[in-house]
Order: sequence, then C-alpha cells, then structure tokens
Amino acid sequence: MTGPDKKQMKSAARFYAVQALFQMEVSGQTARAVSREFEVHRFGATYEDAEGTGELAEGDVDHFREIIEKAVNWQAKIDQMTDRALVAKWPIDRIDPVLRALFRAAGAEMVDMVTPPKVAINEYVDVAKAFFPDGKEPKFVNAVLDHMAREARPDAFKG
Repeated sequence: MTGPDKKQMKSAARFYAVQALFQMEVSGQTARAVSREFEVHRFGATYEDAEGTGELAEGDVDHFREIIEKAVNWQAKIDQMTDRALVAKWPIDRIDPVLRALFRAAGAEMVDMVTPPKVAINEYVDVAKAFFPDGKEPKFVNAVLDHMAREARPDAFKG
C-alpha cells in the first residue's frame, strides 16, 4: 500500500486549515500556537474511539501553513469579499463560524496563492460536504466561493 499523493495531502491540509482557523476564532489562540498543535497532534495521528483505531490523514504541512498565514494576513480583504458575496441581511459575522473559517481559507488561496480558482472552489465545497454532509451548505459555499473567485481573479473566468 502506498501513502497519500500530493493532491490528497493538499486536500487534507485544506480541511485542517478550516479547523485551525475555526479554533483560532473560538479560542483566541494565535495562528502559531494552533498551527503547531495541528502539526504535532493531528497530521497523521492515530486515535482510538468506540469504533476502534483510526488514523487522521497526513496533510501537506507547507500548504497548511501557507493557507493559515495568508488567511490571517488577508483576513480583512477576504471578509469584505465574503460580505459582498453574501446577501445583505447575512453579513459574515452572522454566519456559522465553520463557514466563516472555510471562506477565509478559500479566500487565502484565491487572493494570494497560485491555486486555480476552480480548484479552490471544488476543494472547499468538498470540505463543506465533510462538515455538513446532510445540509444545504455545500451549495451555499459553491455560490459564495464562485462570487469571491470572480472578484479575486476575474482573469480566470474570461473566454
């Protein structure tokens, strides 16, 4: 059996980044403290639960760190883009904190990383499905991220 490929590791890094950004917001911890905790205790960790032993996915640590750094550095711009993509009665501070973290992680990739916008949208819709398997949130995430991507990288949608 072979280990995870680069794409799977980047997907796991995105999932962990959303969790880390959520944790930062609700706990008030710094990006550095939360990143360290994730890198030491979550990436590839083994755990036991009622169903037996399991393993957390191995993530791309560099991609994880970059998402967290860019999400923190560009948070004001990302939040403004998110607000413009949301309906007027639901500004970013009124939405679910998991979705807020997801939009910030995705926004980081759209604003200041080389990830193609369509890849970011697909990846973060998958993250939304993991957090909200039975809800309408993945469709909502798709619509908001499409709007954000068109604002952040209009050149990617021409032609």
